[in-house]
Amino acid sequence: MAEGTPENPHTYPQGVPCWIENQATDVDAAVAFYGELLGWDCADRLPADAPERFVLATLRGKDVASIATADGVARWATYIAVDDVDAMTATAEAAGATVSDPPQDAGPAGRWSGLVDPRGATFRLWQAGRRLGSQVNNAAGAWNFSDLVTVDPASDLGFYRRVFGWEVEDMGSDAEAMIRVPGYGDHLEASVDPGIRTRQAGAPAGFADAIGAARTVDDGRSPEWHVTITVEDRDAAADAVRRLGGEVLGTREGTWSWTALVRDPGGATLTLSQPQLPESMR
Repeated sequence: MAEGTPENPHTYPQGVPCWIENQATDVDAAVAFYGELLGWDCADRLPADAPERFVLATLRGKDVASIATADGVARWATYIAVDDVDAMTATAEAAGATVSDPPQDAGPAGRWSGLVDPRGATFRLWQAGRRLGSQVNNAAGAWNFSDLVTVDPASDLGFYRRVFGWEVEDMGSDAEAMIRVPGYGDHLEASVDPGIRTRQAGAPAGFADAIGAARTVDDGRSPEWHVTITVEDRDAAADAVRRLGGEVLGTREGTWSWTALVRDPGGATLTLSQPQLPESMR
């Protein structure tokens, strides 16, 4: 296990999404868009003569995401933490995944691999070295969740339960299923989200251990791990997306959040989410 830091003293537990990356066909355009939209500071981490770009995005000095050169199609990638990327890549392949990128080092930062699940959703595995994962979550401008958006959540989650041992609970209309890793709330409270228990005092039991949800594709999208980022004001953020050259595909007022599904200027989709308290808790 990688050594922690005072700001983020633990690696993410195995099976928990730990990092997001915008894979962009125009890295400079993506840096300009997300820097303005989310308040990110972005810095290249590879030499100028490298064949690809890797840009680290920070929010008030803490790591939140990366922007990198896309291999073809612009998209958001979600990384799932593992203790041994070689072993877990083999486990995922045996369970039906396709290996798109074999395990490889990312310098001293860690080791990763790329996979495609049996339905076609892409994801990555991350074995932490010096870079443990996102250092701030659930705050304006930072990552909120990555959700599995797929044709048949109940069936497709079987793959992930075999690989990662996830717990799954039907959540009715707001989500097809909530995905949990026991103990994740304890990790968040001790590291990147110390106020989680107070903020979620009225949430359903076990909600602090939620790592995401699985939802049914209902708008023609292909199966994917869909990234949601927190914003302070959904409508203001949607206006900024349009002003910066992106597109707002739809909005929704849910029980716990107001959201906007958007497409960035490069073509990658994501959701912007403004947290809300139910009327009964206001």
